[in-house]
Amino acid sequence: MADVVFFDLDGTLVDHRSAVWEAIGRIVQDAPNAMASPDELVASWWALEARHMREYLDGECSFAEHHRRRLRSFLPMLGEPVPDSPALLDAWITERYLTVFEESWRCYPDVQPCLETLKRLPRGPRLAVLTNGDPEQQRAKLARFGLLEYFEAVLTPTELGAAKPAAYASACRWMRTDCAQAVNVGDMLGSDVHAAALAGLTGIWLDRGVDFVTGGPSPVADESVLRIERLTDLPDQLSCVPRQSG
Repeated sequence: MADVVFFDLDGTLVDHRSAVWEAIGRIVQDAPNAMASPDELVASWWALEARHMREYLDGECSFAEHHRRRLRSFLPMLGEPVPDSPALLDAWITERYLTVFEESWRCYPDVQPCLETLKRLPRGPRLAVLTNGDPEQQRAKLARFGLLEYFEAVLTPTELGAAKPAAYASACRWMRTDCAQAVNVGDMLGSDVHAAALAGLTGIWLDRGVDFVTGGPSPVADESVLRIERLTDLPDQLSCVPRQSG
């Protein structure tokens, strides 16, 4: 069995996509001057999140500024004026988006049973979260659902100095293990599985039946990909992953 198992967070432990849809859905329903349909507005918000989150991960802006950039692009679509002040943009994000977004966080029902099983394994792996999200927000999600106690570390670009996929090697060094002794579990076939494998880890794909980015059906994976449909299947899958010597 592996020495360390890294878990992605959004889409793996917590249903990020549904929380975004709930929060932005309420906003667009109450927008009488919107320049597009509610469905188009929600899709635009999701696209803007992906674009500006990448800028944050690339070090081009702070986490707060990535929210402001998203809002500057979105408010004209909503038919609302764009405030000049960063403080006013921050207030909009907090009051109209983050409040509902955070209320809408949901932990997947298979998470705690999986972690409990792993915790009870004799000579089981050490567990860590490896996420590209903001450290304060990600720890708040884990604390909300009583999950922090299961993990030896919660690793983000702030701690590691890099986002996934570059973060895999740094995360293994942080956990004092070799990449060959580590497993990464996540819902993104490309960044959680293929990229982890390129870094020397074993990638396990958690296929929840939906593409995290598009909301459509899951991508088709090669038969060589280690795949599970529920986290409760992970302990059995890990028993098939050999622990490398040396």
